[in-house]
Amino acid sequence: MSVLVKTTIAFGASLALVSSAAMSADAKPKNWTPPANKIYGQKLSDETMARHPELLSVTLHGVPPGHENVYTMFAGSFPDRIGNADDPDDIDVIKKGITIVDPRWHRNDDPKKFVVLAPMRDKSGENVGLVVYAFRNPPADASTSAKEKEFFAKSVTLRDELAKQIPSYKALFDRAD
Repeated sequence: MSVLVKTTIAFGASLALVSSAAMSADAKPKNWTPPANKIYGQKLSDETMARHPELLSVTLHGVPPGHENVYTMFAGSFPDRIGNADDPDDIDVIKKGITIVDPRWHRNDDPKKFVVLAPMRDKSGENVGLVVYAFRNPPADASTSAKEKEFFAKSVTLRDELAKQIPSYKALFDRAD
């Protein structure tokens, strides 16, 4: 084998190793692995997305059964993000039962969207986790109070429709039919 071929192979291997390490460093660590089968929570997320074209995404968050203090996204529109650790604001909604209306102000790297983080409820009205709705944001007047009220009202309606389909938090992790 010539020196040029050996050098090219060595360079390629080094480049692959560096690229792999860089990708690993960028990947957000997972704190939960979903089961191989589709869970009921994912089915609800998929159905919500299919019925509501005004949404960019819907995600469900909480502590999976059998875990303690493992706050994670366990279902949603971004399958590659399932199992990612929740951010502090996600955990605040789960623990405190607050709602965050987030018009994404001063976030130039985000697509134009309006996000509402709300307590997820079950049929009995009990707070059982977090549901995040990201709405397609119209280009003009996206940060007005009227738009905030509209997105908030829509998210509450969606959340309440979802609650009617959740018999219990544990049921969200059952195998989907």
